Amino acid sequence: MYIGIVLAVILFIYFAMRGVSVFLAAIICTLLVVITNGLPLDKSIFDYFAFGPLGAFSFAGKFFLLFVMGAMFGRVTGESGAASSIAVALVNKLGTHKALWITVLAASILTYGGVVVFVVIFAMYPLGIKLLQQANIPKRLFVAALALGSGTYTLSALPGTPSIQNVIAAVSLKTDLFAAGGYGIFASLIMFSLGMLYLERQRKKALENNEGFTPTDRDLTLISADQNEVLPHWGRAITPLIIVIGTIVAPRLLVLFGYTNVEGSLVSYALSQPLLWPSVALLVGIISTVIIFPKLHKNTLVTIGKGADDAIIPLIATAVVIGFGSVVTKTEGFISLSQWLLSLDLNPLISIFISVSMMSAIVGSSTGGLQIFLSSMSDSYLDKGVEPEILHRVATMASGGFDSLPHCGAVVAVLAIAGLTHKEGYKDIGIVTVVIPVIATLSTIAIYSI
Repeated sequence: MYIGIVLAVILFIYFAMRGVSVFLAAIICTLLVVITNGLPLDKSIFDYFAFGPLGAFSFAGKFFLLFVMGAMFGRVTGESGAASSIAVALVNKLGTHKALWITVLAASILTYGGVVVFVVIFAMYPLGIKLLQQANIPKRLFVAALALGSGTYTLSALPGTPSIQNVIAAVSLKTDLFAAGGYGIFASLIMFSLGMLYLERQRKKALENNEGFTPTDRDLTLISADQNEVLPHWGRAITPLIIVIGTIVAPRLLVLFGYTNVEGSLVSYALSQPLLWPSVALLVGIISTVIIFPKLHKNTLVTIGKGADDAIIPLIATAVVIGFGSVVTKTEGFISLSQWLLSLDLNPLISIFISVSMMSAIVGSSTGGLQIFLSSMSDSYLDKGVEPEILHRVATMASGGFDSLPHCGAVVAVLAIAGLTHKEGYKDIGIVTVVIPVIATLSTIAIYSI
């Protein structure tokens, strides 16, 4: 009963690395799981894969507005000249060799401020493309820098981060977002330091090998403005991004600084809508961009419509991977694996790391792996005497390691948006989002156990 799951995951990874369509790969691997595990075909396809709680189209429906708003904001930011202006200003201030630092730090600020990872990808992409053009850095390194800044320490380790993973653990274990904060900071420093060392080393190697920026047709659209065109001042260019971030974090800041009349207010509504509110913020950003930049007034709806089109393939590609993971969780093999992991005679924190890592790897999702672990296994570790706070932090960090194998939905999405195949772009993503977070998590466990 395990062989089908293992073969399906290996085959999915193989397809991803060979550049096979993720849609075809998801269908083939899902059918392999269904056949080898004796699952009912109709229920597996129409319930588990498509419309179940973790189904592909359940995910697509839930995140549709967010994807579309993010893509439209990215499109108007690019075609207005705002992204070019910001990129040029940053390069002029910090130097072209700091492009990767700029990307990592900007993505970190956005995600720690509460911006959903997919929104960060859309918001940063137009700016990043111009940065790469100015610095002549391979796009694979920009994608890895974006992954480091938005999908590692701000997702799982930094205390207080409003990431879905941190919130899920806090709700399940009745801890708070700052649980085991010192250990989270320790792990974050490891992830950031090793990640930047790796990216800078790769940048220098690329320079020595004459490897530079190679744009796709979509990239050329974003950077096709006449080089003699007078770009807007960077202060005006960054205004829409500030508006988006400000709209998202304003409710949290109001509560933090003493706003008490929350119940029944817009602040309460915003805090209760972790998906809708960022979409509203992006809509405000789109409208602001159109108002601020006259260049967009001539073909406003056409430009925004192209942005909406940009969202469809990344959304569906991500959704079908989620659907595959949903089918896997319904197999007897997956259930038996969960029980076996609990029976291992290991240091409880190592056992937690293995359990969460394997679940996240199988479903290709930190959120899915963590949620499954917390709902089915966390009580057993609490009964063994593991403190809720360290369980919170270790489990959350462990979910952010092996979740990022090639079939991970977020990996599929960022590569699709960037126009890169797994063969072209996954190696660097894998180093900064799998290898380095695993090192950080194991180092944290070692420090705690001393």
